[in-house]
Amino acid sequence: MIAGPAAAHGDEAHGAGLPWTFDPWVVVPLATLALAYGTGMAKLARRRRRPPLPARDVMFWTGLATLAGALLSPLHWLGEHLFSFHMVEHEIVMAVSAPLIVLARPMGTLMWGLPANVRRVAATYSASPPLRAIWRRATVSATATIVHGAAIWAWHVPALFDAAVTNLVLHRLQHATFFASALLFWWAIIWRTERGQAAWHLFATMVHTSLLGALMALTPRVLYIAQTRTALDWGLTPLEDQQLAGMIMWVPAGTVYAGAAMVMLALWIRGSTQGNARDARGF
Repeated sequence: MIAGPAAAHGDEAHGAGLPWTFDPWVVVPLATLALAYGTGMAKLARRRRRPPLPARDVMFWTGLATLAGALLSPLHWLGEHLFSFHMVEHEIVMAVSAPLIVLARPMGTLMWGLPANVRRVAATYSASPPLRAIWRRATVSATATIVHGAAIWAWHVPALFDAAVTNLVLHRLQHATFFASALLFWWAIIWRTERGQAAWHLFATMVHTSLLGALMALTPRVLYIAQTRTALDWGLTPLEDQQLAGMIMWVPAGTVYAGAAMVMLALWIRGSTQGNARDARGF
């Protein structure tokens, strides 16, 4: 008998119900972020260094909660058995959690959550000219868009994607790459780029991710052998599972980028209109 490929987290019986995943490489960083942010919130509230920003805090905690839900909840376990659920997991990480955390601009609060001596060292290094120069270059909109797009396309090469499904280290690296590149992309788009230009980069991202989704949905054969190997156990053929995953990337995820592009266009038009009105009054 020929054994099939094993899942990255194993295919052992999980008992009744849908299990949660406890991966220390995910739990520890998420718990550390939560602790640091919560501590920073408490310190800032006591010092009254800034007025309350409930919207910003809500966005951070919502982003962190959706990230934990994607990587630890039964959705992650389902993603190991169905490509379509795996795609939902990835889209939450890149198109929901990442932009929410970026909108929260959490670094100040996180820094205040560190011990005083660690905070001083971190502030010194983060303000150093080499690191600032690297960050400025990395968050140029064109650079961030290319890096994010390259990460998405590279990890969806069938051989590499299947390898990540069956190898725990690659699986962790895949998720880390998706999240880190998405943070870079959304930071560049939201905080570093003029609104009209940001809309074009969002539109370009929508186009190339939709194209990738369409390729997966419309191809007549199974490309992801390891990822779709258990689809029959869930009432889907491997090809149907792959097609559904492609549709999820194509339509719902594409809608997120398109919606963000429309928001940026609206902000750009409003800013242009207000600028023209000010010019007219000055004239």
